Amino acid sequence: MIDVLVVDDDFRVAEINAAYVAKVPGFRVAGRAHNAAQALALLERGSIDLVLLDHYLPDETGLTLVRRMRQLGHRTDVIMVTAARDVATIQAAMRFGALQYLVKPFGFPDLRGKLDAYAQLRRTLDGVSEAGQEQVDRIFGALRTADTASPLPKGHSAPTAELIRRVLSGSPEPLSAHEVAERTGLSRSTAQRYLKYLERAGRLRLTLKYGDTGRPEHRYAWAAPADL
Repeated sequence: MIDVLVVDDDFRVAEINAAYVAKVPGFRVAGRAHNAAQALALLERGSIDLVLLDHYLPDETGLTLVRRMRQLGHRTDVIMVTAARDVATIQAAMRFGALQYLVKPFGFPDLRGKLDAYAQLRRTLDGVSEAGQEQVDRIFGALRTADTASPLPKGHSAPTAELIRRVLSGSPEPLSAHEVAERTGLSRSTAQRYLKYLERAGRLRLTLKYGDTGRPEHRYAWAAPADL
C-alpha cells in the first residue's frame, strides 16, 4: 500500500481529497494536515510515501515546505494540488522536485490519473539499481504515459486493448505474444502490435525468457491499474 498525507488548509477540501485517495486501489490515507507545521510533524513520524500538498497554507507556502522537507532529508514524494496557476509557482514546484501538479478545482478522475501514474512510476523503479537508456526513458515517461485518459493511437481500439488487459491481468504468470493471441482469438501480429504499444505506454512489464538456442522469448505481464 502507498501511504498518503493529505495537506490542505480547508478542512472540507482535505476530507474530499482524502475520500478520493481512499477510492484508488493500492493507496490509503495515512494522515491529514491543515498547515505546514502539522504536515512536517506527521512526516517526522515516518511511513509517508506521498504528500498531496496545497500551496496556500496559513503558516507558509507549500513550496517552502517542500524545500524544508528536502533540507531535513525527507525524500517523500510530492504532488501539488493547488489553485495556484502562475507559471513561477509551477516552475518552482518542478525545481523543488514535485512529481505532479494538479490545478484546483478537479474531480476524482483527475486525481486518480495522477495517483495511477505515480503507482506506475513506483512499479517501474521497483528493484532497479541501474538502468539502460530504454529503461531510463520508461522511468521518465511513466508519469505521462500512465494517464488513464490517454487516447489510443490510430489503428488501435479500446475493446481490443481491454481484451488483452483482461487476459494478462488474469494470468498468474507472464504470457508470450503467441499465448495472448491464442487466449484472445486475435492474430499473432495484432497481439504483438498491441503488446508493443502497451509496453511502451508503461502498461505492461516485459521480461525475457532464454531457451537453449535462438532469440529470447518476450513475455508480458500487466503492470498498470485495472482501468485502461
